[in-house]
Amino acid sequence: MLVTMILLGVVYLAFLAVLWYVNAGTLVTIIFIGGFMFLQYFYSDRMVLWSMGAKVVTESEAPELHEIVTRLCAIADLPKPKIAIVQTRVPNAFATGRNQKNAVVAVTTGIMQQLNKGELEAVLAHELTHVKNRDAMVMTIASFLSTLAFYLVQYLPFFGGGGDRRDRDSGGSIIIVWLVSIAVYAASYLLLMALSRYREFAADRGAAMITGQPSQLISALMKISAVMPRIPTEDLRKVEGANAFFIIPALSKSSIFNLFSTHPSLEARVAALEKIEQELEA
Repeated sequence: MLVTMILLGVVYLAFLAVLWYVNAGTLVTIIFIGGFMFLQYFYSDRMVLWSMGAKVVTESEAPELHEIVTRLCAIADLPKPKIAIVQTRVPNAFATGRNQKNAVVAVTTGIMQQLNKGELEAVLAHELTHVKNRDAMVMTIASFLSTLAFYLVQYLPFFGGGGDRRDRDSGGSIIIVWLVSIAVYAASYLLLMALSRYREFAADRGAAMITGQPSQLISALMKISAVMPRIPTEDLRKVEGANAFFIIPALSKSSIFNLFSTHPSLEARVAALEKIEQELEA
């Protein structure tokens, strides 16, 4: 993760150097995108919960869930997050929130029906590790200039130069920035996806350490993966917009290639957890 973040930093510094060199006049754009990312950072948890139709539940409404999360938080030395339930057959879970004090951990009714208590505990420990590692904050910061590059790629072609020399020079600068933006967006996208996969490995490891039972998470991941192909495509499409948050992506046929982008393969995750189990036994 550290190497990936360093590489992202190198790409972003090169991008800013080009913007400065060609005097692209992108300050307003940067400020605009900064405001957009600021709103995303502070309100993404509400947007995700709203888009998923998640309902925050009290201890009286979901006593078993609250009991598990309370115990795991005590082990992980975390403040207890809010707990939400999503009414869907898709077996999954996710965590959102900009920091530990504003976190929400959500599970679907599908995952509660499919997993036993030990497996559900392992999944919740995985999501709590995302909270402990402040993954939402890390990914928001890491994606800032990637988002800026994306918008420049989308809109710079509409600001080409006119007929005089000054306009032609301006148009040449815009073309340079546009081409560099394409390269930066492509490179940063691949690096961000790699970072996302590494953070899933880290969350798996955190869950194994919190529960002391990597085998429970292995069992949960295999159950979810086995059930997912049997879920109706309509149900998958309703929730696949939150795939980056899920413990395992909810994939319809149209999004099958997204699996490699945001999450490690099931085989790689199981192999890593089995190695952790051997370490714990030793």
